Amino acid sequence: MKGVRIAVAALTLSAAGFAAWVQHEGTGPVAVRADGAEVLKPYIPTQGDVPTIGHGSTRYEDGTRVTLTDPAITRRRAEELARNLNRSEERRFAASLPGVLLTQEEFDLYMDFVGQYGMPNWLGSSMRRELLAGRPRAACDALLNWRFQAGRDCKLPQNWGPTGCKGVWLRQQARHQACIAAQ
Repeated sequence: MKGVRIAVAALTLSAAGFAAWVQHEGTGPVAVRADGAEVLKPYIPTQGDVPTIGHGSTRYEDGTRVTLTDPAITRRRAEELARNLNRSEERRFAASLPGVLLTQEEFDLYMDFVGQYGMPNWLGSSMRRELLAGRPRAACDALLNWRFQAGRDCKLPQNWGPTGCKGVWLRQQARHQACIAAQ
């Protein structure tokens, strides 16, 4: 069933959209503190990427970038950090699409894109240009152009090794399929 299109300004990331974000991003390395609590350490997800902590967070609420020397955080803090960063990006995302109507599914998947690639990449993207021009199907198709990471084409099998980027390509394909289904 196709979703109802709603003004972007009236939408927020759904619970399902946030859960999908957490699942895609994972948690990175887990350590156990002396008190038995599991904590998540900063790490670099793929070769050429930036330091990340928790569920894909590359910065903290105050804008400070994550570093590999930052202290580990609890799972609760990881979720809190991801929710806070997503709320902040939702407002910027909505402001970038004045007058555009999206389904909840489209909103969630484009917010997932913003979470992975960042707002500056969204603002310059062909997806945004296509949505502003009233071409949602073309915006879906443009998702497949975002398949590069650290200069590697993640669509190519030779870039799928242990430090490769196959996941980048698979995630874009899944976004594209979900976007088409929402049309």
